Amino acid sequence: MIKYPNGEVYKPVELKKNRKRAFGCKSSSNRGMSLENDITISCEYYNSIDQTCIYKRPTPIKVVRMDKINKAKIVEGYFSMKSTTDYNGIYRGKYMDFEAKETESTTSFSFKNIRSQQITHLRKVSKLGGIAFFVIRFKKLEETYLVDADTLLNYMDLNIRKSFPYKFIKEKGVLIEESYCPRLKLTEAIDKMYFK
Repeated sequence: MIKYPNGEVYKPVELKKNRKRAFGCKSSSNRGMSLENDITISCEYYNSIDQTCIYKRPTPIKVVRMDKINKAKIVEGYFSMKSTTDYNGIYRGKYMDFEAKETESTTSFSFKNIRSQQITHLRKVSKLGGIAFFVIRFKKLEETYLVDADTLLNYMDLNIRKSFPYKFIKEKGVLIEESYCPRLKLTEAIDKMYFK
């Protein structure tokens, strides 16, 4: 039995859990997490070390009525406008805007998963000199890709298909590696795509 100088018994399992919680990182055993949660955790890490300033964009909701007792509880509300993309921020002096999408398919990603206001917004960001992209996760394959928005949207414009083939996304995108901390190596993928 190993003991610390203060006499307490060494417990390795508890230490690992505490260390993960302290840094906001997740083990690779927790693969059931949603893509947005993985991105948010990764952005929190990058923001904490002053590498990025990227945040999840809140959903625009118009509050109609609140609970009379608990003022923090919304009883009635509606979406005040169509939301654009999931995340925006700054990395390496460039404004960026991106959308996170997941699919159960192992062969393609459907066009219908991208809303018209997202297309308009990402095209405008790109036109004005910002970085616009999609983060697409193939859940069953356990693979996540960063794909330039112009590349995807141009493919939509030129093709009669109703989906992006997996092979196209794999060829044109950058595989985002998973790690202990950050959960997704997002900035490394952005570097490969835009800062070669």
